Amino acid sequence: MAKNSENTVKIDNDIEPQHLKEVEGSLKPNTEKDRTVGKIPYMFMWVGDGVNMGNMTLGASVVVAGVATLNIFQTLLAAFIAILIISSIFALNDRIRYKEGVPYVIQLRMSFGIKGTIISSLLRGIPAVIWYGVQSWIGGTALNEIMKIATNESFNNVTICFIALVLVQIVLSWYGFKAIKWVETLASIVIMVAMIYVFIILVTSHGNELMENWVQIDGSWGLPFFGYIMVFLGNYAAIFLNASDYSRELEPGISDGKRGMMYFSPIVISYGFILIVGAMMASVTGVTNPPTALAIVIDNQYVTFGVSAFIVIATIATNMVANIIPPTYIITLITKAKYKVAVTITGLLAMGAFPWLLVQESNSKGLDMFIKIYSAFLGPIVAILLIEYYILRKQKVHVENLYKEDGPFAGYNPAAMIAMLVGAAVAFTNVDLAWIIGFVVASIVFILLSKFAFKDSKFKKDTIFEN
Repeated sequence: MAKNSENTVKIDNDIEPQHLKEVEGSLKPNTEKDRTVGKIPYMFMWVGDGVNMGNMTLGASVVVAGVATLNIFQTLLAAFIAILIISSIFALNDRIRYKEGVPYVIQLRMSFGIKGTIISSLLRGIPAVIWYGVQSWIGGTALNEIMKIATNESFNNVTICFIALVLVQIVLSWYGFKAIKWVETLASIVIMVAMIYVFIILVTSHGNELMENWVQIDGSWGLPFFGYIMVFLGNYAAIFLNASDYSRELEPGISDGKRGMMYFSPIVISYGFILIVGAMMASVTGVTNPPTALAIVIDNQYVTFGVSAFIVIATIATNMVANIIPPTYIITLITKAKYKVAVTITGLLAMGAFPWLLVQESNSKGLDMFIKIYSAFLGPIVAILLIEYYILRKQKVHVENLYKEDGPFAGYNPAAMIAMLVGAAVAFTNVDLAWIIGFVVASIVFILLSKFAFKDSKFKKDTIFEN
């Protein structure tokens, strides 16, 4: 073992410690030679993740029954505030794993304990599986549009297209981040070009509807405005929680500030743009399912064919980044299954997630509520992780202890578990602001419990409250 300049213990790359020999390969710390994703592909990965139909549906949720609840300026400002918070938390929460190469499910042990990690990791994994299903259902709808055009309307079965698309994603995911890197780079370029084309059509051909239904309305600066900030933020709450699963693949030697910009720039370009396009399409059509709305906006089967193909590519790109890797690692941790087996199980679970219940033709309130509910739990978890690492441990972590089943992180950390549950419970008092309420309450409760309660807890070791 050797310590770096910041007193953080490194794993010796030449001699594998005994406590790592039984750990599945995908959960072990990544060494420098394992980090194969460069700066540009990494940024393209976040562009590809941001430009997806689920995010377009989220933008469309600003419009209810054909009338927008926020005007154009309010929508832009809500999106910008959410993206600024998203990027900041990404940069803060990826630091330990960027330095040490450990995945999210292993980092959780630092705060929640080895047994407590099972519960807290499931709260991240379950939303990812459902999002996997939602994205695939939207992609399956687009694939069905392609098949209808190709077969002259003789084929029309979204369910079959949905299943086929999930199976394709399972196979692609078997190849891990090597496949993700190339899929994201290609997809992000193609999809952005397609969405710019749609944006131009909306502005040039439907300007009157946009002005009447979205741009010129009064909107709201009250609870709906702050509620949409939470929705836009909550959509990424699960992704920035497991930032390590991505940063551990990134080439070494990049400063914290540069990594922060590597999140902010692509997310503001892609996520911000797609939210606006979604709001514009819903204002014009009154429909929030992107493939259906696109077919209305673009009354040309050849163009619809091409755009639908781009939606399918976007679905694959987004799922491979945000919704496949996290639950795969969780399944590997809990069941000890190999990576390819866990990836396959993740895909099968997504098929049974009933995503069609969250993506309705006339509104997306189900999707909004789903995001707000799981945000109530994810806000407290990210608060606990950040406080543990930056305040309680002063960025000093003995990584090898995270892998020792009988080490200092064995069992549950009662302070973290209680803080998470209290934060989530209080968050449900106002579900529209669930993430921020849960984040603030859990932060306060976790610090107080860590200092004043459970005096003999082994989780106080190496923290500012050890004595």
